[in-house]
Amino acid sequence: MSVPENAPLLFFDSGVGGLSILGPARETLPNAPIVYAADRAGFPYGTKSEAEIAARVPALLGRLVERYRPRLAVIACNTASTIALAAVRSALDIPVVGTVPAIKPAALQSKSRVIGVLGTDATVRQPYVDRLAAEHGADCVILRHGSAALVALAEAKLRGEPLDPAVARDALAGLFDQPGGDRMDVVVLACTHFPLVQPELEAASPRPLIFTHGGPGIARRIAYLTQGQSWPARPQEGIAVFTRLDPDVEALRPALMDYGLTRIEGL
Repeated sequence: MSVPENAPLLFFDSGVGGLSILGPARETLPNAPIVYAADRAGFPYGTKSEAEIAARVPALLGRLVERYRPRLAVIACNTASTIALAAVRSALDIPVVGTVPAIKPAALQSKSRVIGVLGTDATVRQPYVDRLAAEHGADCVILRHGSAALVALAEAKLRGEPLDPAVARDALAGLFDQPGGDRMDVVVLACTHFPLVQPELEAASPRPLIFTHGGPGIARRIAYLTQGQSWPARPQEGIAVFTRLDPDVEALRPALMDYGLTRIEGL
């Protein structure tokens, strides 16, 4: 079945973290029409229960697909993906790409075989992470730490607010202070917000670390799933959709424009 060239790629997150997934995708497919949806009314997901997220995410994505008719949807949120990806795929009739912790590439890069997984509380406790660790890092020590404060730091950064360096320092300490933390050499940024504050994490680390996340791999997956499809001849105006419009959304406008999202709408 042919796909209209103006059919967008839909990116979904609780907040602005999914911009770390959108960025590599725009570099790979620069003319792709984009709809970026942020569930501000439900933000943050990392402190919510599995039942809340499992009920909320498929319903919201169903409404977004009905309105914008995308060719493909990306759940650009580790928490939502690890909990609701299967339900979303069964509910929608378009391809759905999830975002899962990049434990496989981390295991390929680690020399010490001690890997940190830095995510939200909801993500790091998921059985999905256990399965990824067993499949790709069976010979590794996997340290986990959840940080809601780091999510807030990323949102504040994109609003242009002053940042407290103690937030990044405390998030890393949650990994370093565990048994084996002194040997950790790779950290998986298992929340899409966290690549947005990678410079702050690098500055806060007492020694060099390799940070890895899923953005580039997801961009390759989107390109593979849309190969052979038609795209507009030039870059399009991107749309940012929020489930709640408040003053913080206006503060995000300059950062959204950096990602090609020049129109803001409510859902």
